[in-house]
Amino acid sequence: MNAPWKAGAVNGRDPFSAFVCDDDTLDMLRPVIEEMGWPTDKCHKGGLRGAVQSLSITASPNILMVDLSESGDPLSDINALAEVCEPGTVVIAMGQVNDVRLYRDLIVSGLQDYLLKPFSPEQLRDVLSHAQATLNAPKLDEHISEKPHISTAVIGTRGGVGTSTIATSLAWLLSTNNERLTAMLDLDVHFGTGALSLDLEPGRGLTDAIDNPSRIDGLFIERAMIKANDKLSLLSAEAPIGSPMMTDGTAFFQLQEEFRAAFECTVIDLPRDMLINYPHLLGDVNATVIVTELTLASARDAIRLLSWLKSNAAQSKVIVVANKVQSGSLEITRQDFENSIERKIDIMIPSDPKAAAHAAKLGQAFVEASKASKATSKIISLSDQILGTVEGANGEDIGEDQAKSSLMDKFGGMKSLLSSKKKKESETARS
Repeated sequence: MNAPWKAGAVNGRDPFSAFVCDDDTLDMLRPVIEEMGWPTDKCHKGGLRGAVQSLSITASPNILMVDLSESGDPLSDINALAEVCEPGTVVIAMGQVNDVRLYRDLIVSGLQDYLLKPFSPEQLRDVLSHAQATLNAPKLDEHISEKPHISTAVIGTRGGVGTSTIATSLAWLLSTNNERLTAMLDLDVHFGTGALSLDLEPGRGLTDAIDNPSRIDGLFIERAMIKANDKLSLLSAEAPIGSPMMTDGTAFFQLQEEFRAAFECTVIDLPRDMLINYPHLLGDVNATVIVTELTLASARDAIRLLSWLKSNAAQSKVIVVANKVQSGSLEITRQDFENSIERKIDIMIPSDPKAAAHAAKLGQAFVEASKASKATSKIISLSDQILGTVEGANGEDIGEDQAKSSLMDKFGGMKSLLSSKKKKESETARS
């Protein structure tokens, strides 16, 4: 429904319509709509089903608000709305269900935003202003990048294995050696070192995103992210230790969605404990890099991470990287480690503490500061493997999930997403 806007697509349509379920919401909505300069008589009771009935016989407005509070199956009802809603309409939903999975499914279906009731007039104004800006911003939908987006998560089995060093190095390589527009997201909100290792000030972008997920859009990303070079931008934080992270994960999903639209690559420095509360973080990740050391504790946690990824992120290619490998003093041999985790180690990165210290002093990514290091050549090989997960660099085909994602990116609006499904259902019914 939130199809790419084209010049002239809004001509002849009402600017706004709303279908809500209760009088309190209706009373709050009308003054805000009047402030926006839209007719208040377009605010109706009836909820989503009322919207379906109305739009089946009238033209769709430019901006549509629908209330899901009385919907027993929101996704099914949204599908019904898609059948009668014309492309180019910006759709905003509201409801009482606080579920990040529902939010994610609704956004993927084509909705612009989802407001959790009760919400304030200020929240409503922000969402409507964002919708109006989206409607009026021309989209170059004829331009589609030939390079599919590549999302990579880097997870350490233990603290200190070098996860952030690998993540920043990968982001740097993708942006420089491969000339990809790259976003790095450091999700260690309190103790992340992504900005520190690149000699940058983290700013408040990530904490602002967590506190106000409804404000996350292209303009927010442009303002909040810190430039590391011409093609690499970073989003991180140094939140006060006394400020716990209060979020259901909606902000992280929104950030990933915006990164897919604005960048060619995303690298996520992902603390392993984030998987416990926010398993959806890896829902659309193409490659997951597990960084480990050859120790007993790392072997145990590598087994647990591999099992979790198999159950929760089966679409993601897993790459196991042994870091800081010292040839003469291994707690566990490579063969014993591989036997324990029941798979091969993909890349062995030798220990180079002098190069690491040099990079830290310069405030540069390891691969930038230590180009002659053997460790750098191994990290370059890792970046090549990551590019191959989507591009089919070794003659492999693009995976089915990635192919579907690419097609979805090319088509605007939920009607196009559902057309093939509805066609199959119609054919089944006729038979």
